[in-house]
Amino acid sequence: MAGLRSETPSPTALTLHGASRVLEIGFSDGSTYRIPFELMRVCSPSAEVQGHGPGQEVLQTGKRDVDVVSLEPVGNYGVKPTFSDGHDSGIFSWDYLHFLGTQQAQLWDDYERRLREAGVDRDAPMAAKAGHACGH
Repeated sequence: MAGLRSETPSPTALTLHGASRVLEIGFSDGSTYRIPFELMRVCSPSAEVQGHGPGQEVLQTGKRDVDVVSLEPVGNYGVKPTFSDGHDSGIFSWDYLHFLGTQQAQLWDDYERRLREAGVDRDAPMAAKAGHACGH
């Protein structure tokens, strides 16, 4: 089992690319995704980003240059990154990383739309509550 869902392929390779700020992850179905650290950070599955229910999401800004400074395994189902801005409470299951990889274009489009709707710039400093995070 790859993560929490049996239909998700198993991870076969995981590489942090610091210079290009991407996590490269390969799966047993032959797919490989390059997930930008910024996308991981703005779509973190943590309660800090997603909230505790619908409408409680917090739009993340100022994360373009965020790095992943460490990546710890969590059981057999995922990893917990620590980001350079100190965020370290999101557990990224293999399922969620597969979702981020397969839905990357749509997630970016949604993120940019939410930024426009909130009237904030991607590089703006974080506000206390600026809108919605990634939906999953």
